[in-house]
Amino acid sequence: MIRTKLAAAFRRRPIAILLAAIAAAALVATLFVRTSSGKAEADDPAVNYLPSSAHVFVIQLENKSYDGTFGPNSPAPYLSQTLRQQGVLLNNYYGIGHNSLDNYLAQISGQGPNSATQGDCPVYTPFVQTGTAMLGQAIGAGCVYPSNVTTLADQLTGAGFTWKGYMEDMGTPCNHPAIGAADPTMTAHVGYQYATRHNPFVYFQSITGSPSCAANDVDLSALKGNLASAATTANFNFIVPNLCNDGHDAPCVDGQPGGLKSADAWLKQWVPVIMNSPAFQQDGILMITFDESDGPQADSSACCGEGPGPNAAQPGLTGPGGGRTGALMVSPFVAPNTWSTTSYNHYSFLASMEELFHLPYLGYAGTPGLSRFGLDVYNKGV
Repeated sequence: MIRTKLAAAFRRRPIAILLAAIAAAALVATLFVRTSSGKAEADDPAVNYLPSSAHVFVIQLENKSYDGTFGPNSPAPYLSQTLRQQGVLLNNYYGIGHNSLDNYLAQISGQGPNSATQGDCPVYTPFVQTGTAMLGQAIGAGCVYPSNVTTLADQLTGAGFTWKGYMEDMGTPCNHPAIGAADPTMTAHVGYQYATRHNPFVYFQSITGSPSCAANDVDLSALKGNLASAATTANFNFIVPNLCNDGHDAPCVDGQPGGLKSADAWLKQWVPVIMNSPAFQQDGILMITFDESDGPQADSSACCGEGPGPNAAQPGLTGPGGGRTGALMVSPFVAPNTWSTTSYNHYSFLASMEELFHLPYLGYAGTPGLSRFGLDVYNKGV
């Protein structure tokens, strides 16, 4: 629209070119005004396009490429066809590393990978911090970050919002190994396919050291009851299926096929429960994505200027990132059967959630020039 107005001005007279250019420059500058803390204020035009959503649902799946999931031969027809026709497909959405854990941590903290998190932390070691680098990056190595490292959950609580992590098969709320102990969930067991490394909330002492962990980081079985009303539904809901239903294992320890086939069956069961809930109907946003593409040898591509961090020369182990996974968003604020070609990654996701709830950016979510969900995603009526 700005380009159209400038072209019309050019046809009229030279002085109009200058005036239109000044106006356009002022608009662009206004769109990127932030406070010194990086917080998007309510009167900031940069966030005026954001939907008035109070309920976000994120379903996190595992280890699948964009082409495998959303391509014409996808073994997940409910996700790639039925749901895809109802929402906007982000076809340039990327993971930030390999293996799983560093991606999950990036989504809620903006912290980049380190050698331990790249290896999925088979031992639940403390993160030993020796300093802080640019963009709030804790320097050091280890798994469980000290309480001074802030998460999206901490931000939401501090701002008066609510959050929940729903982990299938976890059983005991806030379930994690003791500090220094081996993680017994690195492999699945019949009847218990929970993976600690797919539960990012238990890698931050600001959460595990608080009674709120047991209240907010709970088994998936609690979800249906909490969805009974908008009042009992958290503002931010991070939902993780077990090692079979998230697509990670194939075949599964219980004889199920696993992979995208089992993930699709799980989505077909749970997505209608979410979408039919009062909170989603009122103002919900559902996002379905994957932690990384098909493994370090398959795809370590990156986007969004991602590069080496203070703790990892290669965030993707063999390349710059975690590969292209794609993401799908369904919402009353999203036009059906649309797509966005904008490049996004898990840091973009965190920044977008922080903008939605008017919170400061954490870690690499504050990277200059990083794309955040805009009118290409919240496109209903555009």
